[in-house]
Amino acid sequence: MFTGIITAIGRIQSIHDLGEGLQYGKRLHIGTPAHYLDDVGLGDSIALNGACMTVTSLDKAASVFSVDVSAESLARTTGLDVQGEVNLEKALAAHDRLGGHIVSGHVDGIGHVSRFEAVGESFELRIRAPRSLAHYLAYKGSITVQGVSLTVNAVEDLPDACEFSINLIPHTVENTALQHLKPGSAVNLEVDVIARYVARMLGKE
Repeated sequence: MFTGIITAIGRIQSIHDLGEGLQYGKRLHIGTPAHYLDDVGLGDSIALNGACMTVTSLDKAASVFSVDVSAESLARTTGLDVQGEVNLEKALAAHDRLGGHIVSGHVDGIGHVSRFEAVGESFELRIRAPRSLAHYLAYKGSITVQGVSLTVNAVEDLPDACEFSINLIPHTVENTALQHLKPGSAVNLEVDVIARYVARMLGKE
C-alpha cells in the first residue's frame, strides 16, 4: 500500500528481456539517490510511476535495485519499458503519515496529457482518461497520476473519454518526474479505492 507521496526520482538505467516474444516481461535496473535503499530489502515493494513492483535484487553501495515486470504489467502500464526518470515511492509503513490518499499501486488505465502549462504561480495539467474511468472521477476527489496523489479540480465527460484538470504547485513539479510531461504524454492512472467500492455498490462497475 502507498500514499501517492513521491519519495524520490529514480532512473531506469537499463532494460533486459526475460525471454523472446511478447509473452515475456522485462528486468529493469533502477538508479536511485544516495542512501535511498538503506532501509530496503529483497522482496520489498516500491512503486514505479504508480505501479507496485517487487525488489528482486539491490546494490546499496551503488544505489541500484532491480525489478521484474511481467508482460501483463507492461501491457497495462506506460513508461516502464523505456530508459528515463521515474517516480519512486516505498511501501507505506504502519507508523507513516498518510500524506496523500490510499493507493494500491495497481494501474487502472492509461491517460494522455492534453494540456500542461504554467498558470500564474502554478501549473494546469489536463488529462484525457478512458471513458470507463469516468464514474470514478469527481470534483475535489483524488486521482493518482504517475504515482502522484493529486486532487481533481474539474471533470468533463466527453463522448469517447473523460477529461479532468489538476492544479500543480511548483514543488510537486520540481520534485517529481511530472516535470517531463507534455501534450500527448501517456500517464498511468489509479482511481481512488473508495470511489471504486462506491461504484461497485451502485452497480456502476
